[in-house]
Amino acid sequence: MPKGYWIARYEVTDPEQYKAYIAANAKPFKDFGARFLVRSGRYETPEGESRTRNVVIEFPSYQAALDCYQSRAYQAALELRMQAAEIDLIIIEGYAGLQPG
Repeated sequence: MPKGYWIARYEVTDPEQYKAYIAANAKPFKDFGARFLVRSGRYETPEGESRTRNVVIEFPSYQAALDCYQSRAYQAALELRMQAAEIDLIIIEGYAGLQPG
């Protein structure tokens, strides 16, 4: 079964409020098996537009990624985030097919 991913690009508009969001999202992320693959860090934007922060979170499955977002606990965290950051977020199924080579 392919893994699921959240891919987010965002701008923090209220750093103190954003800290509350981070504290609130810890439990649902743990409950749904989330693992950070990218959490800010250095980046280049060779094409298109970007935001100042980028995150990729891996989940055990696409369904787990959806369920986490839709969970009551994450929705409560989301209320905090909506006051603290502008975000582009997609939830996407990973690819488990053939690779080049």
